[in-house]
Amino acid sequence: MTYSYLLDRYSRLATTVGHSFFTGRLPAAVLLALALSAGILPGSASAVYAQDKAPPPTVAAVNINKADAATLASALKGVGTSRAQEIVRYREAYGPFTSVDELADVKGIGKSTLDDNRTRITLE
Repeated sequence: MTYSYLLDRYSRLATTVGHSFFTGRLPAAVLLALALSAGILPGSASAVYAQDKAPPPTVAAVNINKADAATLASALKGVGTSRAQEIVRYREAYGPFTSVDELADVKGIGKSTLDDNRTRITLE
């Protein structure tokens, strides 16, 4: 690090903290915390915060060959109680689903509902 670099960082810190820095009213730990959080010192926090990097929430998978109507209705997006009951009736009439696409044959389940829930559906 060069002297000009440190001088620049120091002046940014002084501007950030303000008058209290020069009068000695802030403890050193507070100054260090401010400098680290403001990104003034090397190795300090960047402008990207942890909540910006959070992965998308995981979606619980539901087995359409074993789940009851209440479970299907709560786990699948756009599927209420009546559609969930239709899924169970279809399964009881024709046997277990062999593919996720077969769910589109159920009354009330269209392509968009199937596409919205593709990641939530399992067969085993």
